[in-house]
Parts: sequence; C-alpha cells; structure tokens
Amino acid sequence: MSTKAEIIRELYPEDVFHYAEKLTDGELEVLQHVRQIIENDIRPVVTDHWERGKFPFEAFYKLKEAGIMNSPKLFEGRDDKWKASEMYNAFLYYELARFDASIATFYTVHGGLGYNTILIGGSEEQKQEFATKVRNFEWQTCFALTEPDHGSDIAGGLATTAERKGDKWLLNGEKRWIGGADTADIVPVFARDVEDGKIKCFIVRKGTPGYNAVPIPNKISLRMVQNGHITLENVEVPEADRLPNINGFRSVNEIFIHTRADVAHIANGVTAGAFVAALRNTSEREQFDRKLAGFQLVQEKLARMQSNATAALGYSVRIAELMDNGEYEMFNSSLAKMHNSLRMRETVALAREVTGGNGITLESDVARFFADAEAIYTYEGTHEINALLVGREITGIGAFV
Repeated sequence: MSTKAEIIRELYPEDVFHYAEKLTDGELEVLQHVRQIIENDIRPVVTDHWERGKFPFEAFYKLKEAGIMNSPKLFEGRDDKWKASEMYNAFLYYELARFDASIATFYTVHGGLGYNTILIGGSEEQKQEFATKVRNFEWQTCFALTEPDHGSDIAGGLATTAERKGDKWLLNGEKRWIGGADTADIVPVFARDVEDGKIKCFIVRKGTPGYNAVPIPNKISLRMVQNGHITLENVEVPEADRLPNINGFRSVNEIFIHTRADVAHIANGVTAGAFVAALRNTSEREQFDRKLAGFQLVQEKLARMQSNATAALGYSVRIAELMDNGEYEMFNSSLAKMHNSLRMRETVALAREVTGGNGITLESDVARFFADAEAIYTYEGTHEINALLVGREITGIGAFV
C-alpha cells in the first residue's frame, strides 16, 4: 500500500505538497480514486460533450464509486457525519476544477448549494430523507434562487411567491440560470411568503404539476452544464416539504458562506488547470527551432501563472482551515472568491496567449478553461458584489446603493 507521502507526490506537484499534508490518509485515498475516475472515464468524453453542450452523466456518476460525499474514510474521527472536512472539500474542488470547470460546477450545484440548503434549512427528518439520497447520488438536486430579473439584488427583489393554503403552499414565478433544473429529482425553490414577506425554501419533487424547466441554449461558457429557466405555475408543495430553518435572507447568506468558498476553490482549480495545460503545450511545441517554453517572454507568463496558482491555493487552504475551526464568515468567503476569480481570469488569458492559435482548440484544454472561467468569474457573487461585501467589512460603510 502506498504511503501518504507517495500518494501526495503522485497527485500533486511540489508546491502543493505541504498543503496536501493537511489531508487525512482516508481523504487522500478518496481523492486518488477521484483522479483515477477522471482520467479513465471522464477525460475521454469531455471534449465531445463540451462541443455538443451535453453533460456526461454516465461518466460523471462513476465518481460515486469513489464515495466523494459518503465514503466512511471521510468521516473517521469526525463528529459531523453529514459533511467531510472543509480541507477535503477544498481539495476535491481543486481536483475536479483543474480537470474541468463544468464537472466542478455540476458537483457544486449538487453537493454544495443543494446539499447545504438541505443541511442548513432542513429538519432532522428531512435530512434523513433528502440529504441521504443526495449524498449517495440516488437523487440529483440543484438550487433555485436566481430569477430572470433578480440576481445580485435577490435579497430585496425576490419575485417568486409562496402562498399558504391550509397544509400546502402554492408557488408562482420564474427562476433562471439554475444548473440541472431539468434533470433534478428534488429542487429547493426559494420564494417570498406573501403573508410575512420573508424568503422561504420549498422542496419541489420531480414531476410536480406546474413545474417546467427548459435548458438555456447558445451558451459560450460551461456548455456541458444544463442551466435551466424554470416557470412555476401554482406548484403545490406540502408544508412537510418546506425547509423550516430558512426564514429570511439571513438564512440564505448562511448557505452562501459555504458555497462562495466552494467557488473560490473551483477558481483555484481552474487556475491550476490552465497553468498545467499551458506548461504542457509550451513544453511540447517548437518554434524557431526551440521549445516555446524556452523563450523569455513565455517564461515570464508561465511564472505569473505559477504565482497565481500558488496564491489561490493559499487562499483556499486558509479559508478551509478557518471553517474547520468553526469560523464561518462571509468576509472570508467573499475575499477568497474575489481574489481567486481575479487570479483565475488573468491566468486563463495568459494560458491562451502562450499557446497561440492552438489555444482556441479544445484539444489544448486551454480553450475550455478560457471560456468556462467567465461563468465562474460571475456566479456566486460577481466581482463587484464580493468587493462591496469586503469593502463594507473593512470600512464599516455599506456602498451597495
């Protein structure tokens, strides 16, 4: 059996080694299995699916064999039996995103946004029913908050309504950009209670009358992820399927603290993936009778990419440490998402530069990172929104409006 150090060296370059030592033996074994599935089952089909704008469900669900959400190895010595450590979470997103942003995004919708909504908002009975099936990949879930006319201003502008009728609720409205909306088995839908004006969350089950989801066509980013436009017309949800611990935007913010950190980890992974792809391409291709990687201007850009990747990883590891210590702060999540997304956007552009014309082909891998980074830069809080959250914290002055 391989030692811990041997597994780390197999998975990660030298600059990642010290950080990866923070993982447990069990966590590393799961991540090693994840890497094997990515390379053996998902990589062979990713280019074709990205080109066609279809998600590789069959290949993706091979990941459940690794137990990425439920392996007993992830919970050895932990009191929390629902979630693995944040350090493992950071490296799982790093692993997924350094391969492909769509794969990482699909997982964060399911295992991040949707799953955290159930854990934070649900009763113990709901966790047993919903969260158990989600973590076992028996049910797919998503997260229906954003609307056609309300994204960044969702706190005060949520237009979807919920009206109580006896022991049932009627939901009406629209949602947009909801990843997996047309294939999910359960959909947490956020709506404003017409009686008290507070945001509440309801689990809409697949096949419920009045629920309709249509994939958004013609995207240039995250093409494999089926973002949906949802319409809700008198959708009936029993009171038993309302998540009782979500009452207002404060509850939604609690979910965002977790998932904004997740997206910081995804940006970290994309940065690393783009750098690795650029280094490989420039080390293989020759121009003027020498390797591209041997030119000074190319090395300067590679050095900047390496710097960005190292800094982003540091942010991800530090926020994971804080969260594992019980420090859940929106300031930290927003700062990490803002920083890592900025460094990611710079890095994918540099990767595109050094790979020349080959960098716009999917075969180079760089093209996927370049296109998909634009969506990651925007979702889970735009750069501006996260900057204003950080700005409010450091100045004590809110500047949103």
